[in-house]
Amino acid sequence: MPTSPSRNASPSARATLDKVAARTPDGVTLFDNLSLTFGPERTGVVGRNGAGKSTLLRLISGAAAPAEGVVARTGSVGVLDQRYDPAPNETAAQTLGVAEDLAIIARVLAGDGTADNLAEADWTLEARLGEALAAVGLSGVALDRLTASLSGGEQTRLRLAGLMLAQPNLILLDEPTNHLDVEARALVAEVIGRWDGGAVVVSHDRNLLRRMDRIVEVSGLGVAIYGGGYDLYVARKAAEREAAERGLAEAERDVARAGAEAQRRTETKAKRDAAGRRKGAKGDMPKILLGARAEWAENSGGRDRLLATRQAEAAQGALAAAQERVERTRALAIPMPTTGLAAGRTVLTLDQASWAAPEGRTIVGPIYLRLVGPERVAVTGANGAGKTTLLRLITG
Repeated sequence: MPTSPSRNASPSARATLDKVAARTPDGVTLFDNLSLTFGPERTGVVGRNGAGKSTLLRLISGAAAPAEGVVARTGSVGVLDQRYDPAPNETAAQTLGVAEDLAIIARVLAGDGTADNLAEADWTLEARLGEALAAVGLSGVALDRLTASLSGGEQTRLRLAGLMLAQPNLILLDEPTNHLDVEARALVAEVIGRWDGGAVVVSHDRNLLRRMDRIVEVSGLGVAIYGGGYDLYVARKAAEREAAERGLAEAERDVARAGAEAQRRTETKAKRDAAGRRKGAKGDMPKILLGARAEWAENSGGRDRLLATRQAEAAQGALAAAQERVERTRALAIPMPTTGLAAGRTVLTLDQASWAAPEGRTIVGPIYLRLVGPERVAVTGANGAGKTTLLRLITG
C-alpha cells in the first residue's frame, strides 16, 4: 500500500502541504485533504493528463492558491515550466538570469565600475556559467544570442542551466524532457540526478523517473506516495491494481449471491404458504392451530426479508467500496481517417529549399522533398537541427 505522508513538517522540509485541496475552475475536485512534505529528496510526480500534476507544482511554488488547506515554503523555489515564451529581444544571458552580473563584471574590467560594482562583482560566475552550459550541452551558445532563435528543446536546457546557477533550495520541473532529443534527455537526467537540493519532477519519461527517490501518483483515486524509483512503483502499483480488481470481482459475486439467497427465501416462503393454504382447505386442522401456523409463517417471513435486506445492503456497500479502489480509465484512441487524396497527386515539393537565421547561420537545407499521395512522414533530428523550421517552411 502507499505510504502515508507525515503531517509534521521535517526540519529539512522545503515545502509542506497541510490538508490541501485543489479544484478546477468549474468545481471538479482534483484532490483533497492532501498532507505532504517535500525535502531534499527527488520526487517524481506521475499521473494521467488532467489529473492535477501541474496544479500540484503550482501549489508548491505559490503560483496558485489551494481551495482548502495551507502550503508553507522554506527557502527559495525555482520553477521550470513546461511552456515558455521569451520576451522580445530577450538574450540567452537574460534567460539565464546573469545579464546584469555580467554587465557589472564588464564595467569593472573596463575601468568604468564604481566601488559598489567592485564589491558586487562575482568573479566565480564565468566558471560556474561554463559548467552549467556544458552540463546541459549548450557550451557553444553565445550569451548575446536571442533566446527565441533557439529551438524549444534548447530553450528548456538553457532555463535548466539558469536554475543550476541560481541554486534554489527546491526546483520544480514540469515535463523537463519534452521536446528533447535522446542525447539531451540523458543530459537533463544527469543534471537532476546530481542535484543537491530538493527536486519535484512531473514527467512521463521513465528513464528520468528511475532517478527519483520516491514517486507521487495523482489519479482519480486521489494522491498516493510510493517510496523508491519508477520500477518499484510500477511493480507495487500492478500488485495493488490486481488486488483491487480481485476484491471487486469478489464483491460482485457477493452481490449476486445475496440476490440469489433473497430469491430462494422468497420462493421457499411462497411454497410454505401455498402448502398451508392447501392444508387449511381440507378442514382437518383446528382453527387455533391454523392461526398459530399462519402467525409463525408471517413472523418467519418477516425475519427472512429483514435478513435478506441486510445481506444485500452489506454486499452493495462492499461492492461500492471495492469500486472506489479501482481506477476507471478510458483507452486513448486517435483516429486516422483516410485523407481521400489520389495516390498520384503531388502534395508538396521542396526543391533545394533552405532557410538561414537573421545572423546568417543556416538552420535547414538545402533540402529536396516531394510528397505524393497520402504519405505519412516522420521528421527526426537533434534539438536545433531545424525540424520545426522545416515544418514552418512547408506551411508557408
